[in-house]
Amino acid sequence: MPLIKSVRGKSPVFGSDCWFAENATIVGDVEMGTNCTVWFNAVIRGDVNSIRIGNYSNVQDGAVIHCTYQRFATTIGNYVSVAHNAIVHGCTIEDHVLIGMGSIVMDGAVIGTGSIVAAGAIVTQGTKVPPGTIYAGNPARYLKDVSPELNAAIDRTANNYITYSGWFKEEEQS
Repeated sequence: MPLIKSVRGKSPVFGSDCWFAENATIVGDVEMGTNCTVWFNAVIRGDVNSIRIGNYSNVQDGAVIHCTYQRFATTIGNYVSVAHNAIVHGCTIEDHVLIGMGSIVMDGAVIGTGSIVAAGAIVTQGTKVPPGTIYAGNPARYLKDVSPELNAAIDRTANNYITYSGWFKEEEQS
């Protein structure tokens, strides 16, 4: 059973058909849309500010989503994949975005629709990533525009995680 915990009078709220790994942690002022998944050892901690996650988004193994007390809430859109061991902190991730493995997105950053933050990138505080671009490096900088093939891969990744969660749902029901 995942750890779902209230704090300061706020409890997580979920849309329909979400799936959470047994050791996922979801705390406090968190609202999540439909068909979202939170994977093994992921932490979504809405204890000091709010976290809002849209529909069809996934938070993969070991990822951490947090915010900053009284300063920066975290908003994640629809069809967003937060990959393994990424950190998303006090920022805005718009729709159809891939946050790469081991990357970090800091307070006040905005990741535009259809963008990719490359694996291992560090998006520093207040950075604005334009829609449809790839940012990479430390600090993250513009690398190139997202190609049509990569754009399709962003949504395919989000949809794949719904499929993967179905495998676990089947096992849990048998």
